[in-house]
Amino acid sequence: MTQKIIMLACAGGMSTSLLVTKMKAAAKAQNADYQIFATGAAEIHDRLTGEACPDVLLLGPQIRYIADKAQVIADEAGIPMAVINMHDYGTMNGVNVLNTAKQLLEK
Repeated sequence: MTQKIIMLACAGGMSTSLLVTKMKAAAKAQNADYQIFATGAAEIHDRLTGEACPDVLLLGPQIRYIADKAQVIADEAGIPMAVINMHDYGTMNGVNVLNTAKQLLEK
């Protein structure tokens, strides 16, 4: 199985960095191999149309307002997308957010 890439996007890419760390720890505990990284909302288009395109896109709840625009880009790239649950984001629940990404990858 090839490694799946999970991209998280928030306003500047900084607030999701702790969540990325938590998700990586959850993946390691599950013996799952994912590449997980965070980026700013301004990078979404370039990342989804570039060579190293992620397999799933998760938006931080603070940028929910761009979800419709990001969904169009994700659809064009054939990438599933969701907005991270606000409670999971606020509590930095890496397990739940990783499970959200896994569910999107299974569709």
